[in-house]
Amino acid sequence: MAETSLDGGDRAPVVMGGEPGSYARSVLTERHPALISRVRDAHPYTPAQRGRLDLLLEEITSGKVQPLRPEAHDRAVWESWGMDERTGVPWTALPFLWAESYFYRRLLGAVGYFAPGPWQGVDPFEPSKTSELRSSDADEEMQALDTVALLPSEERDRALLLSALWGNRADLGFALSERGGAPESAHGAPGQRGAPGGAGEGLVADESGRLWELLGDAERVCFVADNAARELLPDLALIDLLLTSRRVGSVVLHVKPHPYFVSDATMADVLAALRRLREAGGEAAACGGRLREAMRDGSLAVRAHPFSCAPLPYSAMPEDLEADFAASSLTVLKGDLNYRRLVGDRWWDPATPFAEAVGGFPSPVAALRTVKSDTVTGLDPVVAAELEAGGIGWRTSGRCAVVQVAG
Repeated sequence: MAETSLDGGDRAPVVMGGEPGSYARSVLTERHPALISRVRDAHPYTPAQRGRLDLLLEEITSGKVQPLRPEAHDRAVWESWGMDERTGVPWTALPFLWAESYFYRRLLGAVGYFAPGPWQGVDPFEPSKTSELRSSDADEEMQALDTVALLPSEERDRALLLSALWGNRADLGFALSERGGAPESAHGAPGQRGAPGGAGEGLVADESGRLWELLGDAERVCFVADNAARELLPDLALIDLLLTSRRVGSVVLHVKPHPYFVSDATMADVLAALRRLREAGGEAAACGGRLREAMRDGSLAVRAHPFSCAPLPYSAMPEDLEADFAASSLTVLKGDLNYRRLVGDRWWDPATPFAEAVGGFPSPVAALRTVKSDTVTGLDPVVAAELEAGGIGWRTSGRCAVVQVAG
């Protein structure tokens, strides 16, 4: 695809990290330091690991961007993604998407995730993911599948779609920004239309009718996951629905190749979620069993492309990933980060048509997103005006959501 950088161009301006009072600045100056402290306590890290975390904390709070070490296995690819030109620049002077992505790469480097040795491949976020996956909230949501299974087909479909949509609030990174700790229940009772009522809350763009039309004819669907644990459980339930009752021939589930953005899903997280479903009993266990067999027979495939952890929009995706999406009848993108990458993480007027912001995605594409950052498109102009009149906070509260389709 044509666009290769987050910078410049004649489209809406890119979200930068330094605007005073902005969500982006709060992430870089508040969430990331808090996350380093949380990761420092997650495992019994060695003095050397803790020292590297302390140096990273000093760098992001009072210093400038430093490059990866010369021996880093992925130094060349990060150079191609603009690392050299951004070395020595204050973190808050960078495009937000790039700075946020690079921070997580540096965090993994600090704890030795990529280096040979006993800590290689140890997910620094695993304790939080496991705690959430084993929580009573997760128990209740899996038990709710017993009730959902008894609903008429249209109500069942709607319930599972909304469960996946609002499940995006179960985001461990988002919880760091929530006053008082973890966010409230992610999506409430099955079939709930939106978050609790009030101004600037709920499903503010709903093209689910078009989504179901596309799914009804789909031979192959790509489903790009966002978060692990409690969010991944309803995602898997929705995928099970697509395979069993919507006559979708196959699903390709895209996850991250390594830990990323606190709670993003990896293959290990998929396996953990499947085990959790199968242990739960009832309809949850049946769902987990069906998905396990779907993986065994190939109707559910899991992929982890390196570009899933790139600091770039989907308009800059490599040819092999573009071909994978192009071979699908529909690509479904979950979550806030995927949405930002889809529309370029820019300051669009929220009434800008979603298809215009998406550009030339290689397949029809649908976004299931709880709104948790500044980039928003595709709203009815009246709805957009009403939301904007209430202040910009609606973009980052996690109380609004969209189901949008292009193509």
